[in-house]
Amino acid sequence: MKIYFLNPPYFKHFARDNRWQDTGRGGTLYYPIWLAHAAGVVEEFHKVRLIDTAANGWNRDEVINDIINYKPDLIVVDTSFPSLNNDISVAENIKKNYPDAKIVIVGPPTSQFPEAILKSSAVDVVARWEYDFTIRELADAIEEGKSLELIKGISYKDNGKIFHNKNREWITSEELDSIPFVSKVYKKHLNIKDYSLASSLYPEVQIFSGRGCPNLCIFCSWIHTFTGREYRVRSIKNVIEELEYIQNNLPEIKEVFFEDDTFTINKKRVIEFVNEYQRRDLNIVWACNARATLDYETMKEMKRANCRMLIVGYESGSDTMLKKMKKGTTTKNIKEFAKYAKKANLLVHGDFVIGLPGENKKTIEETKKMIKEIKPEILQVSVASPFPGTEFYNICKNNGYLITEDPNEYLDNYGHQKPIVSYPELSNEEIVEEVDKILKDYYLSIEYIPLVLRQIFRKNGLDEARRIVKGMVPFIKYIKR
Repeated sequence: MKIYFLNPPYFKHFARDNRWQDTGRGGTLYYPIWLAHAAGVVEEFHKVRLIDTAANGWNRDEVINDIINYKPDLIVVDTSFPSLNNDISVAENIKKNYPDAKIVIVGPPTSQFPEAILKSSAVDVVARWEYDFTIRELADAIEEGKSLELIKGISYKDNGKIFHNKNREWITSEELDSIPFVSKVYKKHLNIKDYSLASSLYPEVQIFSGRGCPNLCIFCSWIHTFTGREYRVRSIKNVIEELEYIQNNLPEIKEVFFEDDTFTINKKRVIEFVNEYQRRDLNIVWACNARATLDYETMKEMKRANCRMLIVGYESGSDTMLKKMKKGTTTKNIKEFAKYAKKANLLVHGDFVIGLPGENKKTIEETKKMIKEIKPEILQVSVASPFPGTEFYNICKNNGYLITEDPNEYLDNYGHQKPIVSYPELSNEEIVEEVDKILKDYYLSIEYIPLVLRQIFRKNGLDEARRIVKGMVPFIKYIKR
């Protein structure tokens, strides 16, 4: 059986697998991470083609021509909240020109809107939540002519009637170990040089060592709509073996980034990873998402094992806001984390978000003051987007803060985030103005020059310089828009 995995056309470089889905102000383009994992699982039993139009620039006609030539039996179309209407429209174009295949929609919106998605005549099946093994079972059933009624995690149509099967249990740690290395899927199906993270050495690959996150942040779409809060991890042996594979088979790769929501949740596991990394005599550079509660001793051990950078969700410089968003950290944690990271000689990519409930001019000023004090080498400031299914969305809806309830209207004409919440003390226009001002004042100031020098006068300094220049071009285009 032939299965076609599609990241469909939308804005150029639109990343459906971003936590804040948009086109990226610093030139970032995520791999189609979740499609690639599912493609790897399915490819063990069926023929697979994985197409990422965000990277190759194909339009709808090019996709349809490729599908007609490939002649798949099942087409898997990825989606996200801001692109949902577009992606259903792409599915309808495909079905009109190639009616022979069943079409299944996957991605976070499927857990929230399965009924609405299935109202499209083009969509046959919706795979809710994590879908790696769901798609494999679906392909097996279609090939064998079996009923879909026993496949967990799907909603589907049969003779015009919609059925919602039971949710699938979360993929277990043991099952995560059984999934083929996603880096192998990248190598086989994609051009690795098409992808980049603004804060990572280029070229890079993104992998997971675990899924789910036990923390309670009110705004995280992945946890509320896709991977859940149950934390599951691959064995350290399995993770290290993928690093070995990358080091030996993808020699052009300069960095591996662990996309786990928080790679550092379990200190004992981090130390186990560091020890095994050194025992295997690896030298590949890596980075990860961390939490602001990470201690210095663990950072020091991570640095010893070639960790280069930590991406940390600081989110706000206001203790009031951190409490309201249920971050579980404090401004004291933030200051200590910044101090420890510099002491351990680790770069910091600091994430902040403006526009969560309770935000006002005072809390924004506290965030600005914090940024100026801790001086992360890489700064990201996002507009808060209330994705359906999150606690953030429900708060905004119940209090009349939403300008629109339609997530398809969350992006501007350039594919960048736009504010769709407005508060009594802070309007939607003021939110985006503050985000832009923070970024411009930080990156275009004289005070940023020492931070640039800190990055390029270190190991891999030339690659750091190339990364900085590569990210500045789209950023300048963004601020000039």
